Amino acid sequence: MLDPLPPLLEVEGLQKHFPLKGGLFGRKSGCVRAVDGISFRAESGEALGIVGESGCGKSTAGKAIVRLIEPTGGTVRLLGVDITKLPHRALHDHRRHMQMVFQDPYSSLNPKLTAGAIVGEPFINYGILSTRERKERVAALFERVGLRPEHMVKYPHEFSGGQRQRLGIARALALEPKLIIADEPVSALDVSVQAQVINLLVRLQDELGLTYLFIAHALGVVRHISHRVAVMYLGRIVELAPTEALFKEPLHPYSQALLEAAPIPDPERKHRRMVLAGEVPSPINPPSGCHFHARCPFVSDRCRVEEPKFITVASGRSVACHLHDRPFQ
Repeated sequence: MLDPLPPLLEVEGLQKHFPLKGGLFGRKSGCVRAVDGISFRAESGEALGIVGESGCGKSTAGKAIVRLIEPTGGTVRLLGVDITKLPHRALHDHRRHMQMVFQDPYSSLNPKLTAGAIVGEPFINYGILSTRERKERVAALFERVGLRPEHMVKYPHEFSGGQRQRLGIARALALEPKLIIADEPVSALDVSVQAQVINLLVRLQDELGLTYLFIAHALGVVRHISHRVAVMYLGRIVELAPTEALFKEPLHPYSQALLEAAPIPDPERKHRRMVLAGEVPSPINPPSGCHFHARCPFVSDRCRVEEPKFITVASGRSVACHLHDRPFQ
């Protein structure tokens, strides 16, 4: 019997802590626990959404996974290779399998290069294709993302916001990656343009078999594109579930609060509103026990002192909550 294929992406205990320095000699006085030990898997062809409030660590996690910033701890395996330990040259060769689409479609593009040069730059960086072949491939990429090849000579400022994001997507597709991390790819766009870009990403996934990590705070967008959703709070994943199961019955109070804060049309869902007390705690000095206990309306004494384990409670569902088996009312 053949062994099952490993998942495309495996993240285990990923951490990213930013040191804080103070005093006369700039000694380390603490750290910001931006990502504090997250673990998950993404299968080939899957879209995994990562959601949470601003400052929860989701964008930092995405950058640490591709090593745009160096992780503090944990492992990231892509195609079975632990990329957290790869030296620079080996990482450069392996990085062609993973690309990012950034939030701001303008600041992520070099304003001194034409659109064609931007999309064709990865081919130059990896020393592949002749000049003629590169031009042909770039034209094909323009057409694939809904841009006109004759606009290859234009500069980024001559495009609209949606067109610039299409440029970013074309650049990410250039080397035929297996994994694309989309970091808030539509949050800077008009609502009507958001739908067009999301539909483009869905179509590209169907055509190319791409795996997405889709980082966002807009739950409606995440529901449309994701097969599963990971909910992050204060640097940790508190719930991971299939998309429709999460939206129908969240098992963590924070997940419930996020869903009830979003206007999602669903006649079968009870329209309640959970109001979270207080502010998001500081990642420099997070609360003891469950990080969410200071804002949770269902908090118990156990929550204040004992950190809940991230456990599997059903097929495809995991949660870190002492009260996950009780209905939230």
